Amino acid sequence: MTIKFTVMASYILKRLLLMLPTLLGILLISFVIIQFVPGGPVERMIAELQGHSTEATARFGGSSGGDASATSSIQSTGQSSQYRGAQGLDPEFIDELERMYGFDKPAHERFWIMLKNYLHFDLGQSYYRDIGVLDLMLEKMPVSISLGLWSTLIIYLISIPLGIKKAVKDGEAFDIWSSAAIFIGYAIPSFMFAILLIVVFAGGRYFDWFPLRGLTSDGFSDMTLLQQIGDYAWHMVLPVAAMVISGFASLTLLTKNSFLDEIGKQYVLTARSKGLGEKQVLYGHIFRNAMLIVIAGFPAAFIHIFFTGSLLIEVIFSLDGLGLLGYESVINRDYPVVLGTLYIFALIGLLSTLIRDVVYVLVDPRIDFEARGA
Repeated sequence: MTIKFTVMASYILKRLLLMLPTLLGILLISFVIIQFVPGGPVERMIAELQGHSTEATARFGGSSGGDASATSSIQSTGQSSQYRGAQGLDPEFIDELERMYGFDKPAHERFWIMLKNYLHFDLGQSYYRDIGVLDLMLEKMPVSISLGLWSTLIIYLISIPLGIKKAVKDGEAFDIWSSAAIFIGYAIPSFMFAILLIVVFAGGRYFDWFPLRGLTSDGFSDMTLLQQIGDYAWHMVLPVAAMVISGFASLTLLTKNSFLDEIGKQYVLTARSKGLGEKQVLYGHIFRNAMLIVIAGFPAAFIHIFFTGSLLIEVIFSLDGLGLLGYESVINRDYPVVLGTLYIFALIGLLSTLIRDVVYVLVDPRIDFEARGA
């Protein structure tokens, strides 16, 4: 037992050390790509100032009276600039913009500063929101946690029992009609199903049973605890249902196929020949081996639902979560948010993979960590 624990600890340590170059590679590739993407924050601010937008005026002029002074301060000295649309602007003003967004330093120096800050989870400040990236993510986290947690839980509670029953009833009527329902669910994207739910149940055309937007109702803070739980559940019904319908199909088929592969093996025939009942064979022998592949897919499924699968659902139901934050950050070229969220997502993904391997051993102690480490 002590030897096995030592081997497990050694394997976990190796995996943790391997995460460092993996994270470094992800951040380096993303940082390099960002350097070549046109329409960065400096160019965007130049475009806003050239158009005398309200937002740009507020940053550089304050009021409408400051608009004239801001405009006059960016007049050209006749020199060219590396930024699109900057022709005719004062180079000193361009330098000021670069300092404001941190582009006054060489790329390698900016990358090194970013890595040092990331070591203690200083993810920087959003360009367009007056808030730190980590604080911004924590602010959006409850929505994504709600969608990801409940969707994943319900998907697994439905898919595993359904997949097992389909394997046991393989080729029978239950397997055939349930497969038809599963394929229909698989073919319908979650956002299409979300629209259908809104039309039918959220006042679109037929019934007005559920709210259309938000995670809670107005006056939520004034409700009792029981009322708050009910209101929260009421708001979650439609978005979670939309995510579950597209997520349970693949896991159900995975569970079924995994159990079918195990049912035909020799150890199952041996167990049956010893007079064991079908339930004893199914849950005492087959279950542990068949569930390995299902457990292996859990981290990827959870990360997908938690961070990316809810993007369109968040938009449709006006739920301001991490998926919407990431999308808006890419569109707006809010690079600190893009890189900060990527760093956190990659870190969680790598840790989830490690947790999966540890759970492997808890489910099936026959797995050898030394072999996996090799």
